[in-house]
Amino acid sequence: MNETSSVDRVRLDKWLWAARFFKTRSLSVKAIEGGKVRVNGDRPKPSREVRVGMEITINTHVERTIIVRRVFDVRRPASEAVTLYEETPESITRREREIELRRLAPQREAGEGRPTKRDRRKIMRFIPNS
Repeated sequence: MNETSSVDRVRLDKWLWAARFFKTRSLSVKAIEGGKVRVNGDRPKPSREVRVGMEITINTHVERTIIVRRVFDVRRPASEAVTLYEETPESITRREREIELRRLAPQREAGEGRPTKRDRRKIMRFIPNS
């Protein structure tokens, strides 16, 4: 591994991108500004410095709470990116429970919900002209 990319501290948006939580830095900035990311319980700015030991909560589709273990400022392969953080045990159980609940949730049946364009035409045939 290239140790020259390891630094003491780096911007939050850059670290989230390097740790592969977001596909681009601009997406990580939008998530931070949108309140989807918390650092030690506070709402940070994208330029906030990340240091080892910080607790970061990321709420995209499921909420994850992680502890920063290493700080990199470059994007590395996924196998190396998972070494940058450690997910808390509470976060793992909560995330697995949310995934299971989402899997067991009832799915929308065909014909439910908003009518399609074809359905609207059929409805209009039955409505008399006013």
